[in-house]
Amino acid sequence: SEIVTKEIKRGKSPKYAESSDIQVFAQKCNVKTGGIDMSLAKFLDVPAFEKYPIEEYMQNNDIVINSTGNGTLGRIGIFHDSDRVSNATIVPDSHVTVIRTVHVVSIDYVYYVLKYYQPFLESLGEGSTNQTELRPTVISQLFFPLPPRAEQKRIADKLVSLMPFIDKYNGKENALSHLNKEFPEVLKKSILQEAVMGKLIPQDKNDEPASVLLERIREEKQRLIAEGKLKKDKHESIIYRRDNSHYEKLDGVERCIDDEIPFDIPYSWCWVRLGNIGDWGSGATPSRTKPEYYNGDIPWLKTGDLNDGYIDSVPEYISRLALEQTSVRLNPIGSVLIAMYGATIGKLGIANIPLTTNQACCACLPIQGIYNEYLFYFLMAQKQTFIKQGEGGAQPNISKEKIVNTLMPVPPLNEQHRIVETLKETLACAILL
Repeated sequence: SEIVTKEIKRGKSPKYAESSDIQVFAQKCNVKTGGIDMSLAKFLDVPAFEKYPIEEYMQNNDIVINSTGNGTLGRIGIFHDSDRVSNATIVPDSHVTVIRTVHVVSIDYVYYVLKYYQPFLESLGEGSTNQTELRPTVISQLFFPLPPRAEQKRIADKLVSLMPFIDKYNGKENALSHLNKEFPEVLKKSILQEAVMGKLIPQDKNDEPASVLLERIREEKQRLIAEGKLKKDKHESIIYRRDNSHYEKLDGVERCIDDEIPFDIPYSWCWVRLGNIGDWGSGATPSRTKPEYYNGDIPWLKTGDLNDGYIDSVPEYISRLALEQTSVRLNPIGSVLIAMYGATIGKLGIANIPLTTNQACCACLPIQGIYNEYLFYFLMAQKQTFIKQGEGGAQPNISKEKIVNTLMPVPPLNEQHRIVETLKETLACAILL
């Protein structure tokens, strides 16, 4: 308060007009990116202008401090005559505090001192969480370090020369902070992708090729179908290599699918549709109007219960009657679970208990020869693809049909186990980062 030529105070609550020769300086004119933007100002009603003494008109080199609200409280700017539009007279509104210093003090130096104080000023705001106020007396009572006038200029000039470097450093620091925050998740995605492409671990030439494994899986499927334990495929798919290309026989018709193959895999691996490696099915929600369907002893999982890990318990249970009378299905231990709707698309789990699910969740019990944890990690690697497939509607979702039609690279069985063990170790290290 000892270096100003007028009392440090706010402006008045204005009465606005559609247009006039007087503009009102509001908080939004003191823009976040620095500087002043009077194109954002409104116009003052002319009769109301008569209540403003001349000393309250905005002058060149007035410092303005935003004094109310959250997020903008304490923001500081310098008003210059060059900011005027058409030489309009400008007055501050009641949310802006004006500081007008004596001429023997460098305005740039005062500005930088107040910029230093800005976080402190924000912390001194009073009022509710919705509307915080910075009283002018708080600003008036600030201790102000005052060097000799020549040194004020040298300090301000040095800061002006340094600011571009400080801003650049700040940008680099923010980018680094963002990278450090995102790095574990990016690394996790990269590790998963390397794993399903056959690049995470070396292949063992002694392993039985996946083509032989898939032939056994097809035989096992036929046995399960004959025993009534598995529904017959409506459209059985067989994918094979020939002449350095990939072909699929579907309903007896062969076609080249090179344009669908997303990446190269080791020669001992094979491609397969997810629908051909297990028993897939979605769940259901028993009618809430029938209380006899609930509070039983059968776990009933909702997509919010998925944890990208093993499922040992769920908060809600249904009754045996619900299992008998509705379309819910009981998924055995080892089933791999994936969310199909909303914000949880791609969320995963492995059942450690027999459980049912709601209709937003799809479950698969892999046929012997497909390691369920390998399937789990492959689906995890596909999460972003599933999310993109689910975009476009009011409620993002992927269907069971989209899931079972997805191409999956299948390694030899022993390699599936080695990949999973390596993934567990590697991802644990990535999480620690």
